[in-house]
Amino acid sequence: MKKVAFYTLGCKVNQYETQALINIFKDAGYEIVDFSETADIYLINTCTVTSLSDRKSRQMIRRAKKLNSDSIVVVTGCYAQTASEEVSQIEGVNLVVGTKDRSKIIQYINEIEDKKKKINAVGDIMKQKTFEELGFGIYKERARAFIKVQEGCNQFCSYCIIPYARGPIRSRSEENVIKEVKKLVDSGYKEIVLTGIHIGSYGKDTNTTSLIELIKKVHEIDGIERIRLGSIEPNYISNEFVKTIKHLKKMCPHYHISLQSGCDETLKRMNRKYTTLEYKNSVYNLRKEIEDVAISTDVMVGFPGETEEEFQKTYNFIDEISFSGMHVFKYSPRKGTPAASFEGQIPASEKEKRSNILIELSKRKTLEFNKKFIGRAMPVLIEQEVNGRKGYVEGFTPNYIKVICEGDKNLKGEIVNVSLKEAVDDFIIGRVLDRD
Repeated sequence: MKKVAFYTLGCKVNQYETQALINIFKDAGYEIVDFSETADIYLINTCTVTSLSDRKSRQMIRRAKKLNSDSIVVVTGCYAQTASEEVSQIEGVNLVVGTKDRSKIIQYINEIEDKKKKINAVGDIMKQKTFEELGFGIYKERARAFIKVQEGCNQFCSYCIIPYARGPIRSRSEENVIKEVKKLVDSGYKEIVLTGIHIGSYGKDTNTTSLIELIKKVHEIDGIERIRLGSIEPNYISNEFVKTIKHLKKMCPHYHISLQSGCDETLKRMNRKYTTLEYKNSVYNLRKEIEDVAISTDVMVGFPGETEEEFQKTYNFIDEISFSGMHVFKYSPRKGTPAASFEGQIPASEKEKRSNILIELSKRKTLEFNKKFIGRAMPVLIEQEVNGRKGYVEGFTPNYIKVICEGDKNLKGEIVNVSLKEAVDDFIIGRVLDRD
């Protein structure tokens, strides 16, 4: 039996797609091994969001060939799509497949083995009009499962390479989403996360459905107890959306709403499609209608032309909104995007300084949010044992507060009631009361 190893960089969509590819290889009779082991095939699923992502991708490609010089090295994902010639020139790469035609990967490998030649199978992603089905994912972790429901993005933010890496919006059929949810229920999952590149655009390419209609259909499936959404844009959080999800009890009260900047001038240069006032209204609408709701976000620092005054506006906006959690990114120029040639590029040292300031603010806001729930009992889906802390497990409340409590691996995948005792850093220490 031939052996194949996988390494994934980047977002939850990439992780989902790797799992689907693992299943394709399993069905073809391959044995799946750890990336550190000797394998016949190494597959690296790459990311290209930042220049650091590109560098990490290249490092893993080179590491694979060192592990077995006779192996076939396959490179797929966003970096492979946007820089296929560059990737194919890296020593040791045998097959380059971008973000489409991955369902043909076994066919390509067989051709490489037969003809002893390299293959660059990357095509024009902008011409792709349909969602590529890679099959259903069976996951190692029996807790939360991600389901990809949408592909591509039409937003073209001035800093972002993803529309060029993923192509135009394509929606997965409701039928296949429902089938996968039911299969996950049969596998013991209680929580699913609907994800995609730009999930708010779900259904807009077909004009036959919408994200909220899909959510309602998933909500009807017996066995699923929790439904989450991946990152969503603020302009999707309409009054109609909020009024609908308010009555869907399986919907977790946690929404990750991308911000990027709390300054209107910066947002305009970024080509974001909302203002800070519109963003604020979306957040306040959710908080008004949904009890215990948590709002997390992404923020970028050091975008070209971001003055000290603009950065301070972002700081003040975040301080006012008080997010439950925040991912802070430093702007990274991506070749082929408009912002890469903008004037006013910010020095790395200044980006680092601004990033550290926002990270500290984020830590303070997360702690403030978590403290509001001390003394309450909340249901926690246990995900795993705590690394380095024997006899303890960790999981998340419906509003995505990380909780650590005493327990063992038998609790994994179970929803238990936990008394929340003490807020520490970005988590809460609790005590299990009983099982749900």
